[in-house]
Amino acid sequence: MEIIQGLLTAEEGSPVSVVNPGAKGDVLLVCEHASRVLPRKLGTLGLSAEALESHIAWDPGALAVAEILSRTLDATLVSQRFSRLAYDCNRPPEAPGAMPEVSEIYAIEGNRNLSQADRDQRTNALYLPFHKAVSDILDARQAEGRETVIVTMHSFTPVYLGKARSVEIGILHDADSRIADAMLEAGRDSAHDIRRNEPYGPADGVTHTLIKHGLARGLMNVMIEVRNDLIRDEDGQRVMADLLAALLGKALSAR
Repeated sequence: MEIIQGLLTAEEGSPVSVVNPGAKGDVLLVCEHASRVLPRKLGTLGLSAEALESHIAWDPGALAVAEILSRTLDATLVSQRFSRLAYDCNRPPEAPGAMPEVSEIYAIEGNRNLSQADRDQRTNALYLPFHKAVSDILDARQAEGRETVIVTMHSFTPVYLGKARSVEIGILHDADSRIADAMLEAGRDSAHDIRRNEPYGPADGVTHTLIKHGLARGLMNVMIEVRNDLIRDEDGQRVMADLLAALLGKALSAR
């Protein structure tokens, strides 16, 4: 089997998926935790099938919602095709969480004691191509004189470390809160529990993509977190995508 960057086989294909590359909308959607698939070379990382289906391996429902938003907003969507347990593309290579040894209650034996060569292999095969794909799209749009608003799509578990979370939608931002502010204002009367920088925020290291591609270029950006019990099926995904499209539409029109 041909190996790409020492990790993926040619049969496994690209680590990155780009949907609707010719989109005319202003939004660029990014889904870093879209998949729970592990590169074959990594096996199961010592985890059970149950663990590999859980939220530690991916963001359940996030890609499905992002795909609906891509169609609704006529937005290009960039997503990662392999699990964040192999490499979390919302973390820089030097971050411990890029290749986590522990996630919630699970010890990830296959990520313990990685050599620098192992870490470099995963970085080269997964992280660098993913962020190059985002950068290339932004470069092309900038060359065309097009505006871009970066929106990253995530989901979170209803119960974390035994504690229930009542927040339903998190609108997250780093130093640039323009789109987040407008979305929170638009959702003030929503029936959903929508909060700023919950259940995570910049202090948790979750805004890497926003910083790398949004703040660095002076582009408006926002990260959306949805509690995953609300988007487990197609009906929930459609309802949530419609709500988020409405919030984003109001925020964009307020620019």
